[in-house]
Amino acid sequence: MSVGFIVEGDSEKIVVESERFGDWLTEHGFWRVNPVINAKGGGNLLPQNIRVFLAALEQAGAQQVVVITDLEREASVTTVKARIETPGVDVIFVAVKALEAWFLADTQAMCRWLGIADFFEAQPERTPDLPWQYLKDVAKAHGKQGPGSKAAFAKRFTRYHGFDVTRSAQHPECPSARELVDHFQRRTM
Repeated sequence: MSVGFIVEGDSEKIVVESERFGDWLTEHGFWRVNPVINAKGGGNLLPQNIRVFLAALEQAGAQQVVVITDLEREASVTTVKARIETPGVDVIFVAVKALEAWFLADTQAMCRWLGIADFFEAQPERTPDLPWQYLKDVAKAHGKQGPGSKAAFAKRFTRYHGFDVTRSAQHPECPSARELVDHFQRRTM
């Protein structure tokens, strides 16, 4: 089944377009339709904008449309999904608090990035501030240069540090990543 993705921003686009993510989809009987649509901000994930995105994905052959966005400071996942729901969108995944929580939940990739053997974030979806700020704090605490820009970090984290959403989904405190992984794995069982 061909899947079209509409994502909130650059980091999500980089993750979805990564070779590892594409290979994982293919293993489960899905293939990613190109282009991955970058809404360029959660505020652009509104029905009037999404309809245009859906037309592009339909023309590209998408049989299923998936939206990936962040919770950020919204009150609930339900609120975010209700704002986005549009006929033609099959499923919406909301990273709690943000996609960077999924990065924190991938212990193996975090260890590679930090150059240590024992990193474990107990509550990646409940960081004191947004996960992006927490990544900066973690880098500083380990004497590591900061992550730089979100897009540059996402590229490095997927390409060189091996970020894998399936490992994030295995973290006991990262249910938003587990929801995405379960969706695609359940469809192939």
